[in-house]
Amino acid sequence: MAGTNPYIEVPEIKLPETKYQLTILPLDITLEIDPQQFRREPTGQKGSILDILDAKGIDIDHSCGGVCACSTCHVLVRQGLDSCSEATDDEEDMLDLAPGLTAQSRLACQCVPDGTQDIVVEVPEWNRNLVSEAPH
Repeated sequence: MAGTNPYIEVPEIKLPETKYQLTILPLDITLEIDPQQFRREPTGQKGSILDILDAKGIDIDHSCGGVCACSTCHVLVRQGLDSCSEATDDEEDMLDLAPGLTAQSRLACQCVPDGTQDIVVEVPEWNRNLVSEAPH
């Protein structure tokens, strides 16, 4: 499910130009991300962590369809946060609703790495029901 939220400001995002690695914890899955392979119809922002995981068949909860209208895709960016798009006020408002909020918290649907660093993302314990199994 994808779409847009007409009630939020569309953020300016710098898409990556080079390949980088994205590691998902606790699965210990490391993916090589090639920006040339991003989908035309993304889930969340194009090139977002949610979009990448969805394209790779790794399920993470995103009740609103990736339009920044809930906090179910809350993740912790453990490495490479500086290379990710800045959180908008709308994203921060949604994050305020998430349990376990930290300085490394982002919504996977809005967090777009620019490819200058490898990224390590942890799915918080409270949201691991969907990522407890490896993709089929």
